[in-house]
Amino acid sequence: MINLGPAPCDEAVVRAATDVPGCADQAKPWVLAATILGSSMAFIDGSVVNVALPAIQSELNVSVQGAQWVVNGYMLMLGALILVGGSAGDRFGRRRVFASGIAVFTAASIGCGLAPNATVLIAARVVQGVGGALLVPVSLAIISAAFPAPERGKAIGTWAGFSAVATAFGPVLGGWLVDTVSWRAIFFVNVPIAVIALGIAFRHVPESRNPSEHSPLDWPGGFLAALGLGALAYGLTAASERDWTHPSVSGALIASAILMIAFVRREARAASPMLPFGLFRSVTFSGANIVTLLLYFALSGAFFFLPFDLIEIQGYSATLAGAAFLPFTLIMGGLSTWSGGLTDRYGARLLLTAGPLVAAAGLALFAVPSIGGSYWATFFPGMVVLGLGMTISVAPLTTTVMSSVEDRHAGTASGINNAVSRIAGMLAVALLGTLAVGAFGSALETRLTGLPVTPEVRRALKAEVAKLAEAQVPSEIRGEQRLVLKQALNESFVHSFRFVMLISAAVALLAALCAGLTTGLPTPQRTLHSGNLPRNPSSIADQGLATKLRVSDRPARGNSRISAAKLTARQTRVSHWRTRLVLGRTRIVILFRGA
Repeated sequence: MINLGPAPCDEAVVRAATDVPGCADQAKPWVLAATILGSSMAFIDGSVVNVALPAIQSELNVSVQGAQWVVNGYMLMLGALILVGGSAGDRFGRRRVFASGIAVFTAASIGCGLAPNATVLIAARVVQGVGGALLVPVSLAIISAAFPAPERGKAIGTWAGFSAVATAFGPVLGGWLVDTVSWRAIFFVNVPIAVIALGIAFRHVPESRNPSEHSPLDWPGGFLAALGLGALAYGLTAASERDWTHPSVSGALIASAILMIAFVRREARAASPMLPFGLFRSVTFSGANIVTLLLYFALSGAFFFLPFDLIEIQGYSATLAGAAFLPFTLIMGGLSTWSGGLTDRYGARLLLTAGPLVAAAGLALFAVPSIGGSYWATFFPGMVVLGLGMTISVAPLTTTVMSSVEDRHAGTASGINNAVSRIAGMLAVALLGTLAVGAFGSALETRLTGLPVTPEVRRALKAEVAKLAEAQVPSEIRGEQRLVLKQALNESFVHSFRFVMLISAAVALLAALCAGLTTGLPTPQRTLHSGNLPRNPSSIADQGLATKLRVSDRPARGNSRISAAKLTARQTRVSHWRTRLVLGRTRIVILFRGA
């Protein structure tokens, strides 16, 4: 997945931390510097690899299946182990795990840059994902440990601002390196950043850990999740070159089902599971994670294929292809505060329905361009609309996740949502790649039917289908026939690209539908708060028989402090909108209309 910004709930990980005294004032700037550099390594890497994929595929002569695994090898381990990585920092020391993550990530980056073939590159990407699973969550935990609650908001803003700059210009930098040096250079860039980050960490960042954390790490759960998701990704990816009934495909999918069942049984019985299923008793929490899965599936699938279309079909350089994503990142970064204000005013349900709808429109606009044309008239409108849709969606998604669980589970809930977004990207690349190859092959067969080609040439072209945009006309074909066949290949890829964009748009529409059915009702203009976490009084998650409203110890935006008497009166006015009684678990959820 081309990662053009922090995943949902990244900032919420910091906000969810319990209040701490913090570190010495002189160390705080260094803490921010180290964590920004560490996070930027992962964000830049995630945003530049897709831009380099066409060059990687061409030099290493791999099919789209190999390109898929270059992305998914990293996403698989990051998504499966990110929850375990956060817990490891709490127990063994956040600075120690942070430094270990940087070391593993950097060593794997060097391996990627030196990889002589696709197999070694994919293996190095898998190791890089392990490093990322240690690096990403612990860098956020270090901020929460170093800054007390009153200072945490400013620290988050600084971290998010620098992260946004890194992710915005990462694709441009990566594209420039691909054009002027080599795709290998995008991995070597991590080395000097890592050296600086490690130097600052060991010299200036204090060690911290959770003294009450003595529970064992759920490595068996992480191992089962990685195996199960890996088998699923392999089965979905292999189907692009084999039939769904082929033993390697069906066997991988069956193995995935068995491993995931074992994972569920393990988590249900573990004393300290990395994925506590009790949180999913909240309909709102479950719904928010389904929305995340669908929305980031659509986004990741689109952004995996877009660089191939821009570079191989439209003729963009890698630098220009990277720059093509700038409108998306600038809109998300520039309008994030505006989106947060909309959440306070209108509530999460409306925005989580409208945001994916707008994103779906942006994805559908990507299906309009053919071959050629100005960027401003072809892909720019889709980038703007998609960026606006994601901007509307992310803030209320984070708010919904954090407000749907008790405060003591907020960190775990945000980590789960973060992992879901990564897993969604992995599944999108695996499944949509297979569907794209099928659509490409069908379109090519249709176009070849009307062309005077020999059976040998037809077979040679069919053998190229698995390469998608990198498919080439046989070298022995010359002259006008070569141009005609190349045009047929390009038009067939555009057909498959449009097919994928429309599927992504449909998945985004499903996200909007899910949000409308599962998230809370629209909130009033005043919002109750608890600490630094925005709380939506119209989406109340209960545990057992508890139905609770979280009350602020500070005034809500633009309003005087809500007194206990007013709150009591407000609680007694039960809205006619919805009252739900779930029998069996004797669970009651009552939604209150605010004044």
